[in-house]
Formats: sequence, structure tokens, C-alpha cells
Amino acid sequence: MFLPLLLVSFSAVSSSKIVLQRNVFLAATSTCMILLCWSKSLQHTGNIVTTARAWSTISTGSNRLIRTNTFLTAAATRDDDGEEEVNGSVQKPPEGKTGWNHNPPKNPDFWNIAEQVEEISKSVEESEPKFQTGWLHNTKSPANNGAGTKKNKTSGKKSNNAAGMARRRLEEAMKAQRENHRIVSPGALHSCGKDRQIVVTEHRVSVPIVHTEKEEGTNRPAMRVAMPKSPTDFIDVAFTIVEEIKDEETRAWYETEFPTLTPKQRAAAYVKRCGMTSAKDMLLYLQGGPGFGAPSPVTALCFAKDGGSWGSAALDRYSKVVLLDQRGTGKSSPLTKQSLEQRFPGLFAMDNIAEVVSTDFTDQIHTMDRLEKAHPEEFETFKSSLDETTAFITQFRADNIVRDAEMVKEILMYTPSVDDDEEKDVDDETNADKKCASQPNPWGCSLGQSFGGFCTMTFLSQVQYPPKITLLTGGIAPMLADSAFDVYTSLWKKVKERNMLYYDMYPGDVVTVKTIVRKLLQLEKEGATIRLPSGGKLTARRFLQLGMMLGGSPSSFASMHYLLSSAFLQPISGKDDTNEFSRGFLKAVDNQQPFDEYPIYFWLHESIYADANNESRLGKERVEGDDTDCATRWSADSAYQAKVNQKLSGVDYDYRVTSQEDSDLPVLFFGEMVFPWMADDYSECGGVGCTALAHALAAKKDWGPLYDATQMRAALNDGRTRSAAAIYYDDIYVDFDCCMEVTARDGPLEKCKVYITNDYQHSGLRDDGATIFNKLYGMATGSIRTPS
Repeated sequence: MFLPLLLVSFSAVSSSKIVLQRNVFLAATSTCMILLCWSKSLQHTGNIVTTARAWSTISTGSNRLIRTNTFLTAAATRDDDGEEEVNGSVQKPPEGKTGWNHNPPKNPDFWNIAEQVEEISKSVEESEPKFQTGWLHNTKSPANNGAGTKKNKTSGKKSNNAAGMARRRLEEAMKAQRENHRIVSPGALHSCGKDRQIVVTEHRVSVPIVHTEKEEGTNRPAMRVAMPKSPTDFIDVAFTIVEEIKDEETRAWYETEFPTLTPKQRAAAYVKRCGMTSAKDMLLYLQGGPGFGAPSPVTALCFAKDGGSWGSAALDRYSKVVLLDQRGTGKSSPLTKQSLEQRFPGLFAMDNIAEVVSTDFTDQIHTMDRLEKAHPEEFETFKSSLDETTAFITQFRADNIVRDAEMVKEILMYTPSVDDDEEKDVDDETNADKKCASQPNPWGCSLGQSFGGFCTMTFLSQVQYPPKITLLTGGIAPMLADSAFDVYTSLWKKVKERNMLYYDMYPGDVVTVKTIVRKLLQLEKEGATIRLPSGGKLTARRFLQLGMMLGGSPSSFASMHYLLSSAFLQPISGKDDTNEFSRGFLKAVDNQQPFDEYPIYFWLHESIYADANNESRLGKERVEGDDTDCATRWSADSAYQAKVNQKLSGVDYDYRVTSQEDSDLPVLFFGEMVFPWMADDYSECGGVGCTALAHALAAKKDWGPLYDATQMRAALNDGRTRSAAAIYYDDIYVDFDCCMEVTARDGPLEKCKVYITNDYQHSGLRDDGATIFNKLYGMATGSIRTPS
């Protein structure tokens, strides 16, 4: 397509007898190509294109300007509900077809490229003196040149202003197309008691899968100027905004005008009505995980005035609470086996034709060799797609999550449109925008729970102006640990202690757990399978993953006991006990284990410890001589096997031994660890493709940086952010000793004020959110003196 455009542009310029310098010609040609290709790329997505005349400017090597009358395209973008927005009205889309050739533009002018370029040339010929090269053509005296410039000063300014407006319109159209900001449904109004009414708006924006570097001299991630090569270059990120309705006019607007708009119109109207030019009054919530979406307002998070949740406390201090569904989670573009089947079908090319892939990490190379020999053609497709999928999932870590958050913040800021004040000098407005863009505009506050706290530390490491106040609850990354293996070795001790506390409260469950595990081991030995409603299978090892429940709220022990008491079907009176598992128990086990719905947790959990900035290099001690290796290699499983092999007095981590009737030791539940065998036991984590993917991520050596101790110290020392953290002494998910090392004197978070407590478990923010939020907020701002 580019070669015909080049020839047409050349002939049009020649026919108008304009002699251009080589660099000017290339610039003009490139501009035409970009504009026309951009319009056709919009056709490729099924959009309806309308044409508008505008002025644009092309800067030449001799600093002279040519004003050209060009055609700029503005796209009517399809909203999520399948409707299209055309000239302010809503139309149903035509039958879906692939390829832009199936949906040709109805406007015949679109195809008249030669006529368009010729008209451009004519307008240049009429509005400007002919461009001439060589010193012989420049016969006017400097005085005359000066006089001419002076004479046309006013008209030149008007022309430049018109050109600037055209440029701004193009930039605004491309920015709107790129960001694709929508509010997917009309805002929902909720009464929260004590004269508080809130409105909840659900937003979606498009973000690049791979973020480019930050713009020089600004706090914003660099934005792509060109249109994406393909829609698959972008994913959706969803976020929910909760704010209080404080006047009747606002309430009426949400109830009457807002519902009549399309999703894109709603987003534009929302940003304009809010008119925010600063993010200081917004709080960003970063959810735990990785892999879980943000809590749902009202149903999972209360915002009542003087309520007990952190949401209530946050809305008392900030006008907007932004609940981010981190990429791949919640209502954002999902990252699941099902979504990967659509995006990377080649990854599953062997799922139905090859033998089951071994989940043994050490046997992975031999397994791949066998597959390649048995199915060479399918294996080539599979291997290529495996590499692409691995690179794709690598982009779903904290470094890109914080860049997504920065994009969300910038999209919510209001920038007056060029059409809001056409008389204003656009050059002055552009300069003002540049000046504004270079000014710090951080979030007012961020609250990071668990993995959200890890993301907060990445914020402090990689964003020049992190949130003004950063609060972390149960979420300090062990960035100074030598390896993920060491982190899990310490966590296994915490898990053992938590198990003992549970059995102290429910000593009768020692026998119950032994009976369940022994029954499952016997079934496995016989080759029998207990299928769960999700399609996965209940094995002894999967059953022990219920230990994730033990690190939660004060009622977690009672919830575990209730679940175990329902394990077996009650025998009919007069008949023998068959120890048959009840269906209710099987369904409850399924509901407690989220890995099928949230496989990011399985695929990327250990990667949160894979930090290229760690001087020790994760995994270095197990791969001598390779100081760039930060592969995790199923560290939790390796640490567990080491514990099993230790055979310490009074404790045994091997459930195959402790489940036997002659053992006096209790069976120990696991914690939040992930294991390679999960690909066998969970239906949405298994198959040839997903198993190989999990191994590829575990073996990945070249993970990027997540944490930067120098940058974190600098952000805290110079006052760009003030920070406070809650560290839970009995936390079985985040190691206490590692947290204390990071926050100790001379540590990266030395200036972060720390609240240490054993009153709460890892779920403290959910259990007593308002108390913890107010405590940390007061510590960060100085109104509460802790430490004393």
C-alpha cells in the first residue's frame, strides 16, 4: 500500500510544479502516508470514518513552513455494547466481517487519493510563494524580506494559529482513539446511610501491552504517537471510581443526562464535568494477588459514613477512591486459559494429540524432546507460540501495573479541547500544556494490600513522582533476600506454627485430617480419581492447599473446622461408614481454591520475587557462574522438599508419613505456595500448553527490575512521598523477618513508619479496615506518633 501512495504523492507534487528539497518532500510524503494509513487502520477495526478539513504544518530543514490543506480523519469508535457513535447518534453495527475490505468507506472521496494530494498541492501553490532552491533564486534583498515578513505578521499569526488548531485536533483525536476511555454503564447511585450517597462509575481504558519509556522530563509514561499495528497491541484495564454525591445538581446529572450517553460519550462528559487538573484528591487502591481484581463497592467494600471499612475512611479524606483491576484481573482484559486459547491458539496445538506433559521440572527438557520427535510439525507451531505467550505474560507484573495506574491518572485529568476556545492562541495553549505536563502531578494517596504493597514499592522505585502518601498493609517485598528459595524456607516455618495453633484450637481435627489425606492417597494408589465440579481432581496435595485459609480473618480457623466437618457423607443408620466424600464438601473445596479462575496466581506468583536489581540474583546459589540468573525454578516446592528431607525431631512436613495411623505427628497444611504439580490437579492450569508455559516462566532468567533501593530512599528522603506500613507478626504470606530487614535503619524503606502488630492476620485491612487506614494515615502525615 505504501508504494502507490509514494508514487501518487510524487506525481501530485510534480504536477503542481513545486520544487521541494529532498527532506521536505520526504516529510510531506510521510505525513500523507501516516494520515491516510491511519484512516485505513480505523477502517480495519470496523469503524465509520468521517472526513474533516484542517490545517497542518510541516517544518522544513530551512525552518520555513508550508501550510497544506490536508484531510484529517476522525473515527467514530465502537462502544462495548456493540453500538456505534456517529454524529452524536447511536447506530447498530453491520454484520461482523473480517478485514477492512469487507467494510469499504461509503464516502467516495476516501478513494480519490490523487485528487486529494493534487488539492493539497494547489492550496500550497495558492497560499504560499513557490519554494525555490539555490542562491540564484533568492534575489530579494534582506530589507525586502524583512518588510514582507513585517507586513504579513498578522496574517501569518492567524495562519499559524489555524495550523496549530488542526494539529491539536489531530492529536486529540489520536489520543482519544488510543486511550479508548469508556464508562461501560451509567453510574449507579447507592445510599450508604447517615446522609451519604455515593456514585459508582465503571471505567475501561486501552493500554499498550508493553509500555515504552517515560517521557523525558515528565512523570508520564511515554505515549505512542503512531496508531497500533494491531488491536492485539493493546489490552483493556478496568477501574471503578467511588465518590460522594454532595449536591442535587450532580445527582440529577447522573440520573438524567448521564444514562442517555454512549460509553465513550459518558467518559468524555465525566472527565469534563469533574474538571480535574490535579490528582491530589484521588486515592488509588492496589489489590493483593497477583491475579485478583479489586473489591466490588457496596457488596465487598462498604463506604458508609463513619463505617468500619477502609473505604469509608478513605472517602472521608479523598473525593475519589479509584479501585484498579490490575491488568489481567477483574473486569480488565482477562488472562486465563480461555483467553490464551483465543490469543495464542498455537500454544494448545498439542493438547489433544500428545501425551500428558510431565509436571516434574527436571524432566521438562526430556519431555519437550519426546514431543518434538513424535509430532514435529505441531511442535514447531507449539514452540513458537510458547515463546510468544511467555513474553506476553511477562508483561503482567508490577512494573507495568504502576505504568497502567499512571495512564489512568492522566486520562482522568481534564485538558480543554481546542474547540472550547477557538480564539485562543493555540501555540500558547500548547506551550502551557507542555509546561503543565512537566509539573509533578502525583496521586494523592495509594493504599497497597499484600501484593499491592509490592506494587507500591515498584511505584517508589520506577515513578519519578509516586503518590504523595503511600500506605502498605501486609505488603513489604523481601527485596533484600538472597533468593526466593530463602524466602520460602522462612515462610514454611511460619506455616508450621500456624498449623499448630489451629490444632490447639481444634485438636479433634488432627484425626479428621489424617483420615482425609489417607483416603485420598489410597484412591491415588488405586488409580481412582475424585473429580471436583470445576473438572479438576481432588488429591491429597491439593487438599492440603486449603491451608491458605488459615492466614485470614479471626474466623478462618472456625471456617476451616466447619469445612472439614462436612467432608464425609453421614452414613445411614444401621449401615457401615463408607468414608464417601460429600458433594457439598467437594464444591466447597472448589470454591476455596481460586487457581482455575485466577491462573495468574499460579503462573506469576513466584515472579514477584524475581528482581533483576537484586544484587544477589535470585537463584544464583543454585546456578553457579551465572550472575544474571534470577529464575525462580519453583522455589516453594524446592524449599518444601528440603524441609521433607531434613526430618527434624518433633516435626515432619511429609504428609505421606504423618497421615499414617502410627504417626503421632499432625499433617501440616500448605500455605499460599504454588507447585508444578498444580498443572495436573487444576483443569484450567493443565494441558500440554499451560504446563509448558508454567515451566517456561519458572525457568525464565532475564526478568526485569522491580525494586530500586536508591530510588526508594530518595523518594522518601526528599519528601516526594510519606509512607507508613502495617507489618503483621504472624503473617504466613509475607515473611516478618524480611519485612524488618527492608524497613530497618539503612534499609530501602528506612523512612517508612512501621506499625508492628499481632492483633491481626494478613487480612487485617479487610477485618478492621477503618482502624488500620486511619492509623497508617496518621502515622504518615505525622498526627499519630508511631513508633513512639
